[in-house]
Amino acid sequence: MSKKQQEKSQQTMQELMESAIELFGSKGFVQTSVAEITEHAGYAKGSFYRHWNSKDELFLLIVEHKLKLYRETRDSKIAKANNLKEVMDAIWDFLESTINEKNWSSIFLEFTIYSVRRETLRKLLNKSLYRLSNTIFADLVRDHVETDYPPEKIGALNTALFEGYLIHHSLGTEVISFQDVRQAAIALALKNGTKQG
Repeated sequence: MSKKQQEKSQQTMQELMESAIELFGSKGFVQTSVAEITEHAGYAKGSFYRHWNSKDELFLLIVEHKLKLYRETRDSKIAKANNLKEVMDAIWDFLESTINEKNWSSIFLEFTIYSVRRETLRKLLNKSLYRLSNTIFADLVRDHVETDYPPEKIGALNTALFEGYLIHHSLGTEVISFQDVRQAAIALALKNGTKQG
C-alpha cells in the first residue's frame, strides 16, 4: 500500500471512529448500527468492514485509544508519587477524567453490560487495555503498600467502587458524588495499605 493510500485509510478509520463515538453518545451502543455509522461519516458499509470485523471490535479500539491518552497522564503522576495517598490520588484523577467526557461513562457502562453474555467479548473487555483491571490497579499501588494486605484486593475494591458509581451516576440518583466515592475509596486503601491506616 502506498503512503497516500495509507494516509487515506487512516483518515477513513478516524472519520468512522468519530462518527461512531457521536452516534454511540446520542443513540447508545446497541441502538447504533454499522450502516448508520458509515452513512453518518459519508462512507459505504464496505469501508467499515475493511477496517473492522464488527461494531464490537471498533468499540474496543475506541476504548483502547481513549484510555491510552488518559493513562499517559496518570502514569507520569504515579512515577512521581512518594506514597500510597499520592498514587491513589493519581489513579482517581485518571478515573475522574474518564467520566468527565460527555456521555462516555454511560456508553462504556452500556457496552460492559452488553458484553456480559458474550463470553469472548467479556474476556476481551477484562484485559487491561480496556479497563482498570484489578491486576493493573495492584501493579500501580504495589510499591507503596506498607502492609501485607494484598494489592489485588485494593485494586478490586477500588474498581468495584468506581464501577458502582458509574451505575449510580448513569441512573441519575445523585445521592453520592464522585468526590464521596473517591474519598471513601482512598480512605479504604490507606486504612488497609499503610501502617498508620
